[in-house]
Amino acid sequence: MARLSRTLVIFGGFVAVVGAAFYPIYFRPLLLPEEYKREQSINRAGIVQENIQPPGILDSRVCTVS
Repeated sequence: MARLSRTLVIFGGFVAVVGAAFYPIYFRPLLLPEEYKREQSINRAGIVQENIQPPGILDSRVCTVS
């Protein structure tokens, strides 16, 4: 019985750590979309997307799946 409890504590701790790591990455933007959009507009201010990824850079020959 002690072995089962130990296994459950270890597994539960692992799940808690993964959940704590994913909260600010995935769940927080889903729960607070207005705040996330405001933060992203501040972070992306002055960035021109065409300078980062020019349009037409990918050719259909490059993206084919064989």
